[in-house]
Formats: sequence, structure tokens, C-alpha cells
Amino acid sequence: MTIVEITDPTTADETIEFLEQDLVQLGSQRLRARRVTVRLEGGLVVFHRTNCRVRARTSVNHELVAYGACGPRAKGSVNGLPMRSGTMLAVQPGTEVVFVAEPGYESVFALLRPDEIEAHLRGRQWEDAFRMPRGAEILHRDAASVRRFFEWGKRLVDTAAREPGLFNDRRETCVATQVELLETLLAALGAATDFQRPRSDHTRLARARIVKIAEDYAMAYTGDCLYLTDLCEAAGVSQRSLEYAFKEVMGMTPMAYLTRVRLHRVRKALQAGTRASTTVSAEALNRGFWHFGEFSRAYRDCFGELPSETLRRTAADT
Repeated sequence: MTIVEITDPTTADETIEFLEQDLVQLGSQRLRARRVTVRLEGGLVVFHRTNCRVRARTSVNHELVAYGACGPRAKGSVNGLPMRSGTMLAVQPGTEVVFVAEPGYESVFALLRPDEIEAHLRGRQWEDAFRMPRGAEILHRDAASVRRFFEWGKRLVDTAAREPGLFNDRRETCVATQVELLETLLAALGAATDFQRPRSDHTRLARARIVKIAEDYAMAYTGDCLYLTDLCEAAGVSQRSLEYAFKEVMGMTPMAYLTRVRLHRVRKALQAGTRASTTVSAEALNRGFWHFGEFSRAYRDCFGELPSETLRRTAADT
């Protein structure tokens, strides 16, 4: 069992081996996020919480399938679609999912090896009533069943946090808990409901695709200056459509959001560098920041310190 308190979004992926996560802080308050991981026999239960608006691009390990649900008061979006009561997310191994989470967001995810699920299904003779997800699927299920799955996971991580010895090196406990996890998960997945997707969801999906194309293009761009018209051309949309897409999905204008992402990239480079091999100006230029005074102010507003202080602290730690 591990508990990680996350105060720096650029280091959120340094202590996890079962998924890749690129976290960008969108809110202005100081980040206070928590990740609790309980390892079972052939699977994991992972709890996330954040006090700040964040964007997380997350890919699950290629050996694990993921099923998750958000807390009843969580707000935000998954791949551009709003979080709803009774919604579960099912993710095929290796698939990327984009979360935009508002303050107060909580989620519980079960990460399991497919063969563990299949073995449990065979034991219950349920093989024909279940299929693995393809890509990232948003499933609409009975709200009470989904809430029970979330509450079960929350109780598990709370118990593990209070008494880690119950799970650390206790195989019998881990085996029994995994059986209970699978039963709770399958009960939630089997409680399907009729759901008519609103027309607005199709618009949100289209806008989420526009945002992803524009962000991927901006992060791979190597030219001198990046303009809004470049993003419009890459995404194949008008400037107005691009603005609408970013404001709906990320809550920010395209350039404000991409500036925030580039600031995070500079910070990661400074944290990975040394005083001998890395300079603030070089990393800023590499990410398209040409006015160093404006860059330093934006960096300080985002992370609470100057870029030179980040590099100085990194050098002192090495």
C-alpha cells in the first residue's frame, strides 16, 4: 500500500509504474492531490483526489485493464464528456484517457490483469455475459450500483491507510479482497440502464478531438513562433471553433492553455537537468518562450517560484 501526496503536477508520474500520467494544473491555487494504491493478488485499487482543477492524460499499463468510477460529487469530463451519476469508465490496456477534473474530484479505479477477470468469470460461469473493453468506453449503469463500487473502493483505501499491515505481505488478505473487488465490480457492470445520449455529447466529443489535435500539434511544433492560425490549420477548424472547443473542454483559451502546458514541460526539463548541462533560457526557448521576463512571471505565477530557483534546487539535490 502506498500513499502519495502530490503538490507538484510535473512530478505526479514519478512514483507510479502501472500507468503513465501527464498532469497539468489548470487552477491557480496550490495543488493538494492524493493518490492511494492498494496492491492485491494480480490487481490494484487506486484512489485519486484533487483540490485543484487539473488536466490528466493517462495511459494504463499494457498488461492491465481498468474500470473506474468517480465520486458522487465529482465534476469534470472524461475524453470531453461530462461525468454523470451512474457512469463507469472501462479502459483497454495501453489506451490513453483525458480527464479534466474540478476541485473536489475523487475517483476509484480497479486495475486488473485480464486473465484474473477471466478466471473469476469461469468460476462463476459468467463468461458469456462479459466482454473486455475496446479502447476507452464510457458505460452507463445503475447509479446505486456504481456508487456502491466507489464506496467499497473508498473504504478499502481508508482501511489500508489506517492499517497498512493488513495488506503489506499478507497474501491471504489480498486474495480475499480481490475476490470481493471482482464481485463488487461485476455487480456494477451488470446493472445496465437505458441511456439516451444527449445531442450535446456529440458536440463535446468533436470539440475534445479538436483540443487533442491542437495540443499534440503544439507540443510537437519546432518552428520559431506558434500562432493561433497554425492550430486552426492543424485541427481543420475556424478560429471561433477552436476557441469554443478549448473553453468548453479546458475552460481556457487555446493559447492560455498551451502556455500552461509548455510551462509544465519547461519545469520537467529543469528538474531533470543539471547546472552544467541545463540553462533556463535554453529550456524556455525550446518550448517557444521568447520574452524571458514574461516567461519568468508566468512560471512564478504557475509554480510559486522562479525557474532559476527550480534549477538551483535540482542542482543542489544531485
